[in-house]
Amino acid sequence: MSTYHVVHHHDVEVQTLVELVNAVSPIRMSVVDHPIDDPNFFERRMRWAKGFFPYMRHSRTYDTTCTRALLGQPDRQTVVDLNYLLAGVGRYKRRFTVPPAPRNSRPSALSARPVANVVPRSDAAVCNAGTVHPLRGLTFIVTVGRSGSTALSRVLSRHPDVLSLNEFYLSVRTSPSANQRLSGEEFWRNLAEPHPIFDAMIRGGSGMPEFIYPHLEGTRFDANTTGIPAISLMTLPHLSTDPDRIFDALAVDVPRWPQRTARLHYENLFAWLAACFGGSVVVERSAMSLSSIPWLREMFPEANFVHLFRDGPDAAVSMSEHTGFRLMALIQDALELLDLDPESRHPGLGLDPAAIPIELAPLVGERCDLDYLMSQNLPVARFARMWSESIAIGVAALADLPADRCLPLSYSDLVTDPRGCLTRLAAFLDVESDPDWLDLGAGAISPRFAGASNQLSTEDLRAVVEGCAAGEALLREHGVVPEPKEAIVAG
Repeated sequence: MSTYHVVHHHDVEVQTLVELVNAVSPIRMSVVDHPIDDPNFFERRMRWAKGFFPYMRHSRTYDTTCTRALLGQPDRQTVVDLNYLLAGVGRYKRRFTVPPAPRNSRPSALSARPVANVVPRSDAAVCNAGTVHPLRGLTFIVTVGRSGSTALSRVLSRHPDVLSLNEFYLSVRTSPSANQRLSGEEFWRNLAEPHPIFDAMIRGGSGMPEFIYPHLEGTRFDANTTGIPAISLMTLPHLSTDPDRIFDALAVDVPRWPQRTARLHYENLFAWLAACFGGSVVVERSAMSLSSIPWLREMFPEANFVHLFRDGPDAAVSMSEHTGFRLMALIQDALELLDLDPESRHPGLGLDPAAIPIELAPLVGERCDLDYLMSQNLPVARFARMWSESIAIGVAALADLPADRCLPLSYSDLVTDPRGCLTRLAAFLDVESDPDWLDLGAGAISPRFAGASNQLSTEDLRAVVEGCAAGEALLREHGVVPEPKEAIVAG
């Protein structure tokens, strides 16, 4: 028996393979020749591969005499370098930029300007006393995302009886237990410290459209210098045209609050904001929030929920074009390569950038590059699976709530009958459905995003419909029936 070895004419260095991993994955890898004294999250998880690492020290040579005698000498000798390997995996090389100087050399986002003469008269008493004024209700609008929830937040912000909190938990996303005791200073730090992943996205030009603060004129904080405080990125600009003034008032008052449970801190904050901006009921709305429901229910056991959903294939198409969802897909893929189960180890990590533990923030680097995110080969069917996975989490978490505490709301219904849907929502929130407010809301719900999947090729549409089938079956099983595909038309 003869053996014919088919091998290349030169060795490929391990470092080249490391560069390949770094070019196609958000996780940065390096090879060192010594034990790691203080391993981080991924280094601890990589212990499963320790049996493989000794093979990286081996070098073998295979005799190609028989192969060359049979086939002859090769016509050319292709160099297997990084560009060759990148072409083989269908990816583009990531372009890295020089990271900014360490942030500790710049002013802290936790610092505030003197608050004198900037606190509105209506909230001066709250700022000084920190008194909790009971609110009539708290409701969370939960959604996979890309479901019209941003427009719905804008509509709710115009209702005089509603304090609309836009992307509060997506921005802050602290997860203390309900009865964990925090000082005012500790609670304020959770609100004010910039989220490193969101700042990295902004620095790399891949910030999500929902990031309001960087687009405002005359503001103080910047992702490249101070970092943008978590509560300032999306929540405060939704409430005020001068978010820095509100931040400064909070920065003076909140650190003085006494030690109390996390639940009481949140309730006090909501009351503080309601005193500033009006509203007797609080409605918080964050995208990618279905996986947060278990924590929200533990923290606020009396809260109600609105489940806002969209036709699965349309949502998947929109997700595939959104930097936040593309980043999460890459992170999911990277964790799967490391044989990690993100949902069991870090609930919510599958969809929520803000849910990524801070210790994992280095995986996106100092800059999360827009061209890199948008150039990755992520089929739209990948996001159909992501949509179904999120629906499964949300449906299970809401299943035991009675009907008077959970309202299913369809985006396609909002488009076709905005006044009827908003009237139903107002009744659920126990606020008046004023005709002027209904007119305003009807004009704010845009139909142009409906039917996004109609533009897909036949093959892609079939794959997306199959990927969404599990999620849509769960919605039907639990009585939350999405609009039929034929009822959605391109706008």
